[in-house]
Amino acid sequence: MEYVRLGNTGMKVSRICLGTMTYGSSKWREWVLDEAESKPFYRRAIELGINFFDTADMYSLGASEEVTGRALAEYARRNEVVITTKVCQPMSDDPNARGLSRKHILDSIDGSLRRLGTDYVDVYMIHRWDYETPIEETLETLNDVVRAGKARYIGASSTFAWQFAKALFTSDLRGYSRFVTMQNHYNLLYREEEREMIPLCLDQKIGVLPWSPLGRGLLSGKQAGLQDKETKRAHSDGKLPKFYDDANLEITSRLAERAAELGYTPAQVAIAWLLHKPAVSAPVVGATKLQHLDDLVKAVTVQLSSSDVEYLEAPYMPREIQGHQ
Repeated sequence: MEYVRLGNTGMKVSRICLGTMTYGSSKWREWVLDEAESKPFYRRAIELGINFFDTADMYSLGASEEVTGRALAEYARRNEVVITTKVCQPMSDDPNARGLSRKHILDSIDGSLRRLGTDYVDVYMIHRWDYETPIEETLETLNDVVRAGKARYIGASSTFAWQFAKALFTSDLRGYSRFVTMQNHYNLLYREEEREMIPLCLDQKIGVLPWSPLGRGLLSGKQAGLQDKETKRAHSDGKLPKFYDDANLEITSRLAERAAELGYTPAQVAIAWLLHKPAVSAPVVGATKLQHLDDLVKAVTVQLSSSDVEYLEAPYMPREIQGHQ
């Protein structure tokens, strides 16, 4: 495993981050693994050198945090792992159990810490932008969370670049803790973030943590998935980005071709492509089979030439903005 500073902080994270949306309760989504099935993935991640774990309060409505907390307490020392969680998405029908108000953030950080079984999280992220709460209120509250020792740093996920710039400017203006990470939708099939968000993150030394780095599986070589729209996850996750169209066939074909030439799998090369981007700290990967996790970690060893990158990127066509819901 390789390690890198997270953005402009002094904290070191593994170049692969294990995303835990897949682990929690199958009652929430049928494709989610229950605790007994989930725990081996945390153990294997630790064995592989992964020290970076990403969760959110809304994953399995808190069960993912509980599973993550118990598993990491069993397999690792708290100071040796980096844990992130998020706030914003609805946790119930209560109108105050969502968003980025002071009330919800303060209630949520305490709930997340209780479920995780820890005194602090390393990065506390806003899961999306809250159009109803003034950003000043949100940032002041997040600053209080950091000052209270409940979070070491704060981060954001899938905002527009103008929103993120406004938040950074406001934090600097008021002397608040500023966002150190951006967890955004970014992969070979979706590169719209390169227009504004990635340059902003490079300029502001923000660590980028791409989610859906394999384009919901299509970049793993499952080209049959271009026609298969009825997988368990595709059926239940109607709001998540879709890549099931023929426009991506050339990219996935080139990926498979170049991966075979290099002696790696398409998934390994797709992750390696992200790791070669200077703004990217660590892609957030998910796995439902231990072998998949083993394979993805090997992506850190893949060396891509500038011609490899150019060949993979050439067929890309602009897409509608996705992933900000």
